[in-house]
Amino acid sequence: MRAAVSTRYGPPDVVAVRDDVPTPVPGPGELLVRVEVTTVNRTDCAYRRATPFFVRSFTGLRRPRRTVLGTEFAGEVVGTGAQVDRFAVGEMVFGYVEGRFGAHAEYLVVAQDGMVAKVPDGIGLREAAAATEGCHYALSAIRRAGVRPGHRVLVNGGTGGIGSAAVQALAELGASVTAVCRGAHLDLVRGLGAEHVIDFETEDFTRSATTYDVIIDAVGKSTFGRCRRILTPDGIYISSELGPFAQNLPLALIGSLRRGRQRVVFPFPDEGQAVVEGIRDRLAAGTFRPVIDRSYPLADIVAAYRYVETGQKIGNVLIDVRTAGSGA
Repeated sequence: MRAAVSTRYGPPDVVAVRDDVPTPVPGPGELLVRVEVTTVNRTDCAYRRATPFFVRSFTGLRRPRRTVLGTEFAGEVVGTGAQVDRFAVGEMVFGYVEGRFGAHAEYLVVAQDGMVAKVPDGIGLREAAAATEGCHYALSAIRRAGVRPGHRVLVNGGTGGIGSAAVQALAELGASVTAVCRGAHLDLVRGLGAEHVIDFETEDFTRSATTYDVIIDAVGKSTFGRCRRILTPDGIYISSELGPFAQNLPLALIGSLRRGRQRVVFPFPDEGQAVVEGIRDRLAAGTFRPVIDRSYPLADIVAAYRYVETGQKIGNVLIDVRTAGSGA
């Protein structure tokens, strides 16, 4: 089968598309999915670079154990192993396979009790493929921050995969959402449910006169120290990144001992089938629509990696696995 393979850590050029990768075989309780659409996201980039360095402790110290990356997928079940009773051949499914990976390929094996669900009626595979990475991180951040209806929440990076999902989920919850983004995209984030928008090109959001119950830094480009002045006395700062010198982990540990005061919460993501089923329900209800920037054929996945790493993407970048040829 065709797959994007990386046998060493490094920049996008370490990835090469090969036609001779063995097709995986489903074991007991597993599905064989013919992947139609996948994505390149920040998670893929981090694992490809092996940054921060400690990720090598579970991905391989000198070289990656998993040579085919890819966390998000949507496609058709074309085979099942023994004991599969929740899915059938011919069904369209989508899901998330961080850790096991393998979605940057024509075929993928996924456990039926993993983060996989049937694609809802009326939802295309492109939307389904882009639905899981950003949304499950966003939902985890919102839950761990304890956001409630009426809370004032600021989302830094409202147009990214995580940020755009967070704005929608917060609006659905009944929070008052302020989103920070580039001026050209203010209308986009308003359309996602933000009540207020801040153009970071003309205004420093940390100098805002408004205070917030929760700040979700969905791009990891600020710090708790810079944001404290615009947090309420018991406000929470939560970031999608570790922060300078990995400070958010120890700050979160200290914060766990300081209930009732400004603190950092680290958004360890929720996983499991219930998570992807919740995303499926949001897609079906129309309360969540992943933002899609652009797509590339599998042959151009290196260009997709390069674009994602510019930090300029809006929402999600797709890979059309079944599309032949080259060109974005």
